[in-house]
Amino acid sequence: MNSTANKAPIIQMKNIEKHFGAVIALAGVSIDVFPGECHCLLGDNGAGKSTFIKTMSGVHKPTKGEIVFENQPMNFEDPRDAMEAGIATVHQHLAMIPMMSVSRNFFMGNEPVKKVAGISFMDRGLADRVTMEEMRKMGINLRGPDQAVGTLSGGERQTVAISRAVYFGAKVLILDEPTSALGVRQTSNVLATIDKVRKQGVAVVFITHNVRHALAVGDRFTVLNRGRTLGTAVRGEITPEELQDMMAGGQELATLDGALGGTV
Repeated sequence: MNSTANKAPIIQMKNIEKHFGAVIALAGVSIDVFPGECHCLLGDNGAGKSTFIKTMSGVHKPTKGEIVFENQPMNFEDPRDAMEAGIATVHQHLAMIPMMSVSRNFFMGNEPVKKVAGISFMDRGLADRVTMEEMRKMGINLRGPDQAVGTLSGGERQTVAISRAVYFGAKVLILDEPTSALGVRQTSNVLATIDKVRKQGVAVVFITHNVRHALAVGDRFTVLNRGRTLGTAVRGEITPEELQDMMAGGQELATLDGALGGTV
């Protein structure tokens, strides 16, 4: 576990509200994230997780509240502002082109360039070397940099996207349900990748509704319910059952159980 005792948060979300007309998607959510920690954001469908990370990553502007990044108040106009600051998001549905090589996908939009006779070309040699090296660091041994992304497993594709974000300078890495559609082995690979990234000093925000996956790599756990924070727990200070109960709205279940005579 990574201690946060002597560190300052890299990002703080303070009393974030987000309204869509009369609908209040977030009703005052606060969270801080430290360098080198995996902070898990848990909640069931409709809890507000997606809206919250879209606010953190510049997709939505908060209706109320403050975002502080590296001790400076931030007002992201769009996702590009957040990306340039060092906040990267890897979505569940990856923006990759299956027929293209891993190398081309890794450097898509950030192609290294070399000049030959004054004409600029993509430096394929550099791109291929970097891709192979970065994937090897994450425990993925490609057949070659020209291997098509479509031939990789779901977990390996997630690792490509995570590795790419870290290589291009992510200080805060938001992972949106990266394990939700994966089998057991591929989930283990992605969780191992998250652990490697955290140990490099990157702050990881891991969005999930799977308590077991969160407990495997998480340092702290914040539970959202209906746009509100139910609390933040530290690894080792909460049981899987307690965390699951918080996610499910334990008090409501207990009330219902009593009303039905203990049948829930």
